[in-house]
Amino acid sequence: MSSSGKKFSLEFFPPRDIAAQEKLVRSAKQMQALHPDYVSVTFGAGGSTRSGTVETVRMMRNLGFDTAPHLSCIGAAKAELAELLDGYRAQGVRRIVALRGDLPSGMGGDSGELRHARDLVAFIREHSGDHFHIEVAAYPEMHPQSLSAREDLAHFVDKVKAGADSAITQYFFNADAYFDFVDRLQAQGVDIPVIPGIMPITNNAQLARFSNMCGAEIPRWIRLRLADFGDDRASIRAFGLDVVSQLCGKLLERGAPGLHFYTLNNAEVTTALWGRVVPR
Repeated sequence: MSSSGKKFSLEFFPPRDIAAQEKLVRSAKQMQALHPDYVSVTFGAGGSTRSGTVETVRMMRNLGFDTAPHLSCIGAAKAELAELLDGYRAQGVRRIVALRGDLPSGMGGDSGELRHARDLVAFIREHSGDHFHIEVAAYPEMHPQSLSAREDLAHFVDKVKAGADSAITQYFFNADAYFDFVDRLQAQGVDIPVIPGIMPITNNAQLARFSNMCGAEIPRWIRLRLADFGDDRASIRAFGLDVVSQLCGKLLERGAPGLHFYTLNNAEVTTALWGRVVPR
C-alpha cells in the first residue's frame, strides 16, 4: 500500500506459448520494482486457460508477488471449483477475483452449476469461510448484457450481499461514469472499495476490439485523435500516456481508493504509466 493509503495492483494473463511465457517472466521481473500491493491472473472463458492460470499464479508467487487468481464459474462444476480453491489455499493464496465468466461459443447450454458471479461468491464463502478476500467485477458504464443501469446495479449489490469484499471495475475513460456508479452504490448502503481498472492506450485497433467486446466507451475525441495518428505507434503511446495518466490523477484526487492496471503483460507501458500516477 502506498504512503497515501491507496492500493495499486497489476493484472496479467496466462501465456499461451513458450515465447509468450518468456515475455511474461521478463515483464513480471521488471515490474517487481513497482512493488504492487498484489497482482491478479486472469482465467479464460469457460476455464480455457484454467491450468495456465494455476501455473502463472504459482510463478508469480515464486517471484514474490501477493497473487490473486481469477476464478470463473461458467462451465465449471462445484467440485472443480472446490479443488481449485483448496489448491490455492494450500499455496497460501489469500485473495480471489470471483467472476461469472463468458460462455464460450460451442458450449451450448452447459454453463455449469453456478450461473452468476453472486452464486460463485456465495459458494466461496460456503466452502472457504473468510479465508479469501473476494474481489468482484464492477461496470461503471454498465455490463453489456444488462438490460438497464438499475438492473446492473442490483446485480452488483447482490454480489456484495453474497460476501464480496471489494471490486475492480471494467476499464473506462470517463471519470464521471465511475463516480456516478460509486454514488449510486453508496445510496444503496454499499461502501466496499471499488478500484478503477486502468487500460493503457497503445494500439488503436486493439483498444477498439477490446472495447466492442466489453462495452467500454471510447470518447469520440479520443477515437478521432487516435485515428489521426494512423500507424504512428510512438505518437499513439505518448498520447495514450497523457490521456490515461490524467484520468488516473482525476480519479485519485476525487477519492478513488486505488488503481488496478491491466498490463497486457507489457512492462514498458505499465511502468511508464505507473511512474506518472502512483505516489512514491
